[in-house]
Amino acid sequence: MDKISALRAFVEVAEAGGFSRAGRRLGLAASSVVRSVDALEDSLGAALLNRNTRQVTLSDAGAVYYVRAKKLLEDLAEADSLVSDRGDEPSGPLRVSVPVAYGSRCVAPHVAAFLSRYPKIELDMRLSDEMVDLVAQRIDIAIRLGEASPAGDVVSRQLGTFRRYVVASHDYLTAQGIPLTPCDLLTHHCLHFSYGGDQQVWTFSRNDDTTKVVVSGRMKSNNSEVLREAALGGAGIALLPDWLVEGDVQSGELKKLFENYEVNPNEARSVISALYLPNQRGSKRVNAFIGLVASLISTSG
Repeated sequence: MDKISALRAFVEVAEAGGFSRAGRRLGLAASSVVRSVDALEDSLGAALLNRNTRQVTLSDAGAVYYVRAKKLLEDLAEADSLVSDRGDEPSGPLRVSVPVAYGSRCVAPHVAAFLSRYPKIELDMRLSDEMVDLVAQRIDIAIRLGEASPAGDVVSRQLGTFRRYVVASHDYLTAQGIPLTPCDLLTHHCLHFSYGGDQQVWTFSRNDDTTKVVVSGRMKSNNSEVLREAALGGAGIALLPDWLVEGDVQSGELKKLFENYEVNPNEARSVISALYLPNQRGSKRVNAFIGLVASLISTSG
């Protein structure tokens, strides 16, 4: 019995819920899959699957075995890709985490060209604004906006910078007035990003002067696209990244305020960073994705 092939057959059956579907995924006849799983069960002396004419489910022993078998196959695939990726051409699975709005607006339009350029890379791009655990979630590289605070065993590489704009629609400014100084925001409806705490401070820097304003308003969100739509609709004043609202400013739908200041929420910085584990330093596929994001930053700048 080929143990690895049998493990693959078992895992596929468990996930597909049947031998025929598993066979189609593996490119094998259902009878071959049945024989592999039967041989595996015989070698273990335990039934891994509950079988009837309508469905196949995991037995109690199978449920325990599936978790370990799945991880073993993933570790084996990762070991293979780490070695093969050191060749002449980037190859293998690449799991990346990118912030939701930045990923959909800035990275997604270039994914097809990226895959065309690197035909041996299998890209799994996950959109999340959370600080992911690279080890637990098996992420090869995470792109993060703002101040990155990685753990000691994570490499942080700054790829570039961006600016944040304080913006509002003309309808809002006509109705509520234009704030002339940062402190004027105390009397305005501010739309702010949910960073964890209820209070948010916008930090205004110009030359050597810094002004901190505790902003408030009737709306906050953990998605910058939602805040952009609210600002366009006249709901208030928002602090948003240039890559998100530059087009709205150029079209006149949003007006930039406090253009002589650099503005950031709380203590955040306007940097774009790549986070990855030390064992990925020599990975060609990781470096290829870093090159993609770096080129997008330089082009937009």
